[in-house]
Amino acid sequence: MRSVEDWLADYGASHRNPINKILHWICVPPIVLTVLGFLVAIPVPTALAAISPWLNVGTIVAALALLYYLRLSPALALGMLPIGVLAFLGIDALAQLPWPLWASCLVIFAVAWIGQFIGHAIEGQRPSFFKDLQYLLIGPLWLLAFVYRAAGIPYSTGSVEHQRM
Repeated sequence: MRSVEDWLADYGASHRNPINKILHWICVPPIVLTVLGFLVAIPVPTALAAISPWLNVGTIVAALALLYYLRLSPALALGMLPIGVLAFLGIDALAQLPWPLWASCLVIFAVAWIGQFIGHAIEGQRPSFFKDLQYLLIGPLWLLAFVYRAAGIPYSTGSVEHQRM
């Protein structure tokens, strides 16, 4: 099993250009929000919805992603928890708009991915997920790991030097 340091270092290798990094800070959060929004928009059986309005495909997938993060780094998983809550609050706000949730998500998703591809064109590297789809989960973690490093918060069992990528 690859360590969180391995995943982050490999992801970071194709994200060195300052413009690409800025575009990732701008575009990755809306992409996460809209992917979860698309999943929330999937109708669920009435019996499942009756248990809780928050029990849907999006929250189930988010819980599975959180388990994946927990396996990689409990500290980063803990940091992703409030980010997930904020994402679902944002999705709830988008759902209150006078058009379908999926339509809002589609527009935001398309614009954010255009930004991502511009960043990678400037970088001269293909997005990491072309190599492995797991990088779609690593992108948000890469941003959070940056925040942890800047704050001096350890997030792995590896050395501090390795965390300074």
